[in-house]
Amino acid sequence: MTATDRVVPLLLALLLDALWGEPPNRWHPVAWMGTGIGAASCRAPSSAPGRLAYGAAVVVAGAVAAAGAGLVAERLLATMPRALAWVAAAVVLKTTFSARRLAEIARQVHAVLAAGDVCQARCLVGYHLVSRDTRGLDAPRLAAATIESVAENASDSVVAPLFYYVLAGLPGALAYRFLNTADAMLGYRDPSREWLGKAAARADDAANLIPARLTAALLVLAAACLREDARGALSIWRQDAGKTASPNAGHPMSAMAGALGVELEKAGHYKLGAGLALPGPSDIERAVRLFYGTVAMAIVLACAVIALRA
Repeated sequence: MTATDRVVPLLLALLLDALWGEPPNRWHPVAWMGTGIGAASCRAPSSAPGRLAYGAAVVVAGAVAAAGAGLVAERLLATMPRALAWVAAAVVLKTTFSARRLAEIARQVHAVLAAGDVCQARCLVGYHLVSRDTRGLDAPRLAAATIESVAENASDSVVAPLFYYVLAGLPGALAYRFLNTADAMLGYRDPSREWLGKAAARADDAANLIPARLTAALLVLAAACLREDARGALSIWRQDAGKTASPNAGHPMSAMAGALGVELEKAGHYKLGAGLALPGPSDIERAVRLFYGTVAMAIVLACAVIALRA
C-alpha cells in the first residue's frame, strides 16, 4: 500500500466528518461494538475472579475481531478500483474518530451558559460529556467540565485513532476504537463493573499512553500558533499531568488548562492549574479553537509520518 493510499482516505475521512458528522447508529460500527459489549456483559459470571477473567476475554476477543474486520476490509479494498477504494476506506476510517460532534456539543454548552441557563448546561454536560453527577455544578465548574472533555477527547476521539491508523491501518484504528468503547462502557468502579471492567480500563490506559502525551505536545504547539499561552500550557502540563487518577487524561487536560490560563477542577479528585482564573463560557469557545488546532497539527504529523514510512 502506497503513502497515497493511506493519506487520501485519511483526508477524505476528515472531510466526511466535517461535512456530515456522525452516521446513524444503525450504520455505525461503534454502536455495533457497544451492542456487542452490552450483550456480552449480561452473560458475565457472578464471582469476582470469574468476572475479571470474563472481562479480559471480552476485551481480547473484541479487539481481535475489530482488527480482523479491518484486515478483511483492507483486503477487499485492494480488489476495488483505486478511487472507489479510497472512498470506502475513508467511510470506515471516519467511524473510528469524531471531531465535529464534540465541537458541536461544546458550543451548545457555551451558548446556554452564555445565556445564563445553568440547568440546561447541566443536562448537556451530564448527558453528552462527563460521567460525574452535574446536578451541583455551578457555571464555572460546568465550563471546566466541558473544557476537560474537549481536551481529553482530542486524544481519545481524534489523535489516538489517527495514531493507530498510521501505525497499523484500518485494523489498528478499529481495534483502538473497540478498546476505548469497552472502557467507556465497563471501566467504572461501581459494584456491577468493578471486576468486569478492569481489563478494559487497563487496556485503554495502555493504548493511550503515547497518544495522550502526543496530544498534549500538539496542544502546546497549537497554543503557540493560535496566540494562546504556550508557555503556560507547557508549564501546567509538566506540573499537573500526574494529578488525575487516569495515567493519561491529565496530560491533555493540564496542557489545555495552562494554554487557556484557567483552573480545571473535579471536586474531590484533582485541580489542574490551581490558582488560575475560573473558566467562563468564552473559554469553552477558546478550547474548541485549540481542539481544532490540535487536530490540524495531528493531521499534518500523520501525513508526514505516512510519507516517511513509505
